[in-house]
Amino acid sequence: MNIELFVKYLKYEKRYSIHTIKSYETDLDQFRSFVFEHCLCAEKDEYSCITYQNVRSWIVELSLNDISARSINRKLSSLKSFVKFLQKRELLQDNPMLKIISPKNKKRLPEFVQEEQMNKLEGKDVFTEDFSGVRDKFIIELFYNTGMRLSEMINILHSDVSLEESYVKVLGKRNKERICPINTYTINIYKEYLSKKIERGFSVNNNDCLFVTDKGNKMYPKFVYLKVVHYLSLVTGIDKKSPHVLRHTFATHMLNHGADLNAIKELLGHANLAATQVYTHNSFSKIKDIYKQAHPRA
Repeated sequence: MNIELFVKYLKYEKRYSIHTIKSYETDLDQFRSFVFEHCLCAEKDEYSCITYQNVRSWIVELSLNDISARSINRKLSSLKSFVKFLQKRELLQDNPMLKIISPKNKKRLPEFVQEEQMNKLEGKDVFTEDFSGVRDKFIIELFYNTGMRLSEMINILHSDVSLEESYVKVLGKRNKERICPINTYTINIYKEYLSKKIERGFSVNNNDCLFVTDKGNKMYPKFVYLKVVHYLSLVTGIDKKSPHVLRHTFATHMLNHGADLNAIKELLGHANLAATQVYTHNSFSKIKDIYKQAHPRA
C-alpha cells in the first residue's frame, strides 16, 4: 500500500498538522503490518488487501490486545480516509469500509477542576515573582481564560495579542483562525510577563513567539504539559491533569454560568456542536444542585 502518497496529500493538499499526519501514518502502518504478518495479502503494494474480511480481522486483533474502542475507531477513521483517497484516484474500486460497524465508545465524561480549586491558583504563594513564575502563571491563566489547545498556545506570536481589543488570535486545527476574548486579570498578567521578558533581554517583536523557556527558546509541548501538571497537583486531586483538562474546565465553568452552547463551540474551535455537547453532562450535576435548592418539594 502506497501510504507515502497519502501522507504527501495530507501534508501538502490538506495541510494537516505534523501530529495529525503522524497519527494517520502510524494507524495505516499498523494495518499494513497486520495483513502482511498474517499472510492476508500477497503483494505489499496491492490495494486489494484492503478488504472487509481483513479489516474485520484487524478489529478483532486490536480488541484482543485490549485496545480501547475509542482508539480502534480512530484507526478505522484513518483507514476510511485512505480508502476515499484511493477511490478518488481510481486506485481502488470498492469501498470495504461501508460494511464495517465501528465498536461503540464508552461514554467518558471529561474531567475538570472545580471553581474553588482554580481560585486557589490566584494565591500569592503559588507562583514565584521572577520571570519563570510570572510566565507559568500566564500559561495557566490563558488556558483557563480561553480554553485553547496546547498546540495552539505554543504557537502564539506577540502580534496575536491585542490589548486594545482584549483578545488573543489563535490558529486552530486545519489552519482555522479564531478570536478568544481575554479578561482584565489575564491582560494584567500578560503585561507583567512582557515586562519580565524584556528584563531578561528576550525579544518581544511582533513575529516572536509569545511563550519561551527560561533560556529564551521557543516553548515546546512537554515543557508546558509538565508545568500544568505541577500546578494543578497543588490544588486538585483529580486523576488526570493536563492542559486539556484546563480546556474542559473552561468549557464546564462557562456552561455552569449560563454561557450559550454555540458560543462555547466557537470559543473552543469545535467543528460541530456534538463535540461541545459532552460538557452538558458535567453541568447537569450543577443544574440538579440548583433544582434541589430552588424547588419547594426537591
